[in-house]
Amino acid sequence: MLFAMIAEDRPDGLEHRLKVRPTHLEHLDSLGDQLVFAGPFLDGEEKPCGSLVVLEAASLAEAEALAARDPFVTEGVFARYQVRRWNWGINNPSGR
Repeated sequence: MLFAMIAEDRPDGLEHRLKVRPTHLEHLDSLGDQLVFAGPFLDGEEKPCGSLVVLEAASLAEAEALAARDPFVTEGVFARYQVRRWNWGINNPSGR
């Protein structure tokens, strides 16, 4: 099953985001095939202001646990986030 973590950064948090980013990328890399894709939302100045992370997991609880371990969560980059069941309906390259 696929799940999307949709997150918003804390206001004026770009410097902190950039500091935590290497650890965040290590975490994403450690997920292996459970990570489907990920990337930042951009503000009007093309600066990161949140993230979309799509995960494959057996349950919502497992996806929430994966999201909760993300350094952007544990280190307070995100002001808020949610994990929701997600369906890749259009242009799904792998049939996930």
